Amino acid sequence: MPQPAQNKKRKTLLVGIGLDSDGHKRVTTGPNFALIGGSRETHDGMTEKALKINEKLKARGKSLETVSGEEFKDIAASVGLVKEHDPSEN
Repeated sequence: MPQPAQNKKRKTLLVGIGLDSDGHKRVTTGPNFALIGGSRETHDGMTEKALKINEKLKARGKSLETVSGEEFKDIAASVGLVKEHDPSEN
């Protein structure tokens, strides 16, 4: 018998979508990420950053499910992911 939704363990996933293409279809998955599309350069960059994020989470004894939003932003920035500047934030 299926368990009620509130009893299911929360699962968080990083998703990367490469919008440029060189004609190849690329998909890379890990325990907590899925990366789809992109040129070789774009896809390799997404893969590298996802792996670095996981290394940093592990070093802190955290997972995507347990890290705070602010802490994730710090980790993401430390591996080279940056939020696009939003002019409305000035």
